[in-house]
Formats: sequence, structure tokens, C-alpha cells
Amino acid sequence: MTTSKFEVRSRLSDVFARIRAEKRPGLVTYITAGDPDLPRTEGILRALDRAGADVIEVGVPFSDPLADGPVIQRATERALASGATLAGVLDVVGRVRKDLSAGVVIFSYANPILRFGAERFADAASQAGVDGVLVLDLPIEESADFRNLLASRGIDTILLLSPTTSNERLRAAAALGSGFLYAISRLGVTGVRDQVAEGAEEMVARIRAVSDLPLALGFGISKPEQVRAVGQWADAAVVGSALVNVIAEAGASDDVNTRVEEYVRWLKS
Repeated sequence: MTTSKFEVRSRLSDVFARIRAEKRPGLVTYITAGDPDLPRTEGILRALDRAGADVIEVGVPFSDPLADGPVIQRATERALASGATLAGVLDVVGRVRKDLSAGVVIFSYANPILRFGAERFADAASQAGVDGVLVLDLPIEESADFRNLLASRGIDTILLLSPTTSNERLRAAAALGSGFLYAISRLGVTGVRDQVAEGAEEMVARIRAVSDLPLALGFGISKPEQVRAVGQWADAAVVGSALVNVIAEAGASDDVNTRVEEYVRWLKS
């Protein structure tokens, strides 16, 4: 496996080093940028940071979100209807970046980035202060060129792993990924679940056997006890649909930031 001459030492490395030093479960939060609109997204990002999110995944709305369940699909529809674009999302991140201590990861499907232009995207992400990029439908085997494009600008490439990822592909992800690895604990689309997936601990063990990169585990997490459970095996828990639902319930009300902050503080309790 060929990687790159570029080695990234990003803010994400520092974030996860701090999580490990403090011996606590980290928290990665996901939102759909532009839901309910981009101006309010700025306030939501600041609220997440105030509440203590370690990493913020900023989702780029895409018209065909195949891996996302109904909560995020509806958020994407609202974001697109409000006029959110990849360029607009990067502009928002650039405006608030100086106010955030959390790591910031752009979470996107490949299509918006390809339409924008991969090199142009890498430049814009760097200028905006993005720390990492996760392209949901980018195969590990085809990620080297994109990884090098980002790494040359000091940006991590976050790779996605699932319960069906083979040991060979796990090793490839360990060689190509940086910042952290993102493991989904169950198959299917995103959505809130009552319990952490039964095979989650075993999956983490398989990944740990081939990589010492920090590991964030997600899909279905919505409660403090689930965050704590995941923290027994992985470095951080990822909360997405449940947080997006909090934003949806608040809508365009003035207290959306308060609700977001309270929810994230509760998750960390």
C-alpha cells in the first residue's frame, strides 16, 4: 500500500491526544449545514463548541443521500431548499473557525466535491480552516490521490469503516487515513437506536488490531449512557441523527442554539 510523502499533524491529532490524556469518551457531533439555513448554522456551530463537542462534522447537503435515514434526509431537503451549497458551507466554516476550539470535519458525498473541483475544494477547505474531510461514498481503494491532495494542505482524510469491511481494507484504511477512523457500528441507514449495536466492541477490536489511529464509533447514538458505553472501546462516540432531530424540532425558533447546547451538554454528562 502506497501512502504519501505528506504526513498530516492537524488539530484533530491534538484533539484526540487530549481525549486520551483525559481518559474520557470523546464526542463527535454531526449537523447538516444549511438546516434550517446557513446563517443559523453559524450559531449552531458556536453552540456545539460551547457545549464541549470535541469534533464537529459539518454535513454538505446532497440531493441523493443514500446512506442517510429519514431524519438526515429531511434535514438535507430543508438545507437545499434554503439554498445551501458546498461553497456556502465552506464560507460559513471560514467565518466561525477562529471562534471554535473543536476540530472541524467536512462530511460530504463525492458528487458535490467533484462538481466543485477536487483541487479547488482542497484549497477552499484549507482557507476555511477545515481540519479533516470525510467523503462518504469514496472507496478506500480509490482514495489515495484525494488523500494526497488534502494532506499537502495539512488536512486529514477520514475514512469510513463498517462491520463488513474486510481485514485487507481495514489495513488499507489504516495506511491511508489520518486524524481518526470513523466506524459505523451497524449496517443500514443512519438513525437513532435504543442500544449500541451488539457487534460494536468486536468491530473496534478488529480495527485496533491493524491501526493505532484514534477511532470514533457512530450510528444510532443518542444518550449519555451510550456515549459512555462506546467510550469503553473507542476514543469517541458520534452523534448525528439525534442532534439533527433536536435542530428540526427547534426549527427556525430563536432558542435553537440553546436547545443544541443543552442537548450536547447532556450527552457529555
